[in-house]
Formats: sequence, structure tokens, C-alpha cells
Amino acid sequence: MAGTKVTVFNNGPIRIEGDFEIVDQEGQKFGLGGRSAVSLCRCGHSETKPFCDGAHKRQNFVNQIAARELAPPAAKP
Repeated sequence: MAGTKVTVFNNGPIRIEGDFEIVDQEGQKFGLGGRSAVSLCRCGHSETKPFCDGAHKRQNFVNQIAARELAPPAAKP
């Protein structure tokens, strides 16, 4: 989707801003209450998964992120 920005914060969540939707594995949409930005949990301790509730701070979650190039995708047989 055009106009979507995803930011991965050091020691914190993944922030999605712009034009997006979030669905579960069955394709059912999460109701976002009109929000154009949400934060997703990376630490695994949120009580509101997949959304961040600040648990990373209480759990002292540490994970540094730096942008990098990914390898090209593997060829499909």
C-alpha cells in the first residue's frame, strides 16, 4: 500500500503509519478505531498482542535494530 511507513524502534515496538490494514491468519480485519498509526509488539509480553502496550519497558526488552540490505529471495523451483 502506498503511503505506509514502518519504523522498527530499538528496544521497542514496530510502528506502522499511513494507509494500512491488519488482518489475522484467517484474513479477518482488526478494528483499528479509525487510527492511522499503531504500534505492534516485538517483545512478546504485551497483554494486547499483536499491539504494543508498553510491556517492553517493564520487561527491559533489549534489541538494537539497524537498517541493512536483505539478500535476494531464493528462486522458487
